[in-house]
Amino acid sequence: MAKNNNLTISPETQDEAMAIAKKTQKPGQSKEQTRLIALGIQKGIAEYKKMAKSKQRELNKANKKKKNQPAEPSQEEQTPLLIKPRSNRLPWFLLALSWIAFAGYFILTR
Repeated sequence: MAKNNNLTISPETQDEAMAIAKKTQKPGQSKEQTRLIALGIQKGIAEYKKMAKSKQRELNKANKKKKNQPAEPSQEEQTPLLIKPRSNRLPWFLLALSWIAFAGYFILTR
């Protein structure tokens, strides 16, 4: 696939680049210099957009490739889980302990 070196720059990008160039314009800078700066900004924006499209295209290809792969059942899915539920005694014990400590502090400070 041949690369297109001729960057087509949209009018919105040109306007945005000119606005940025005018904002950064130094006192005594000629209009020609500002125009050249705007052209450089345009090329930078166009190159950034081109790279972003390329990255997005690669992500889409990777996602599509991942979707098309047949899902192999993993070993975890093949064996039923025989895990006993965890005991919920520790949180209740800590709650009771904190209330006892609070009551003890309250009684001792009176």
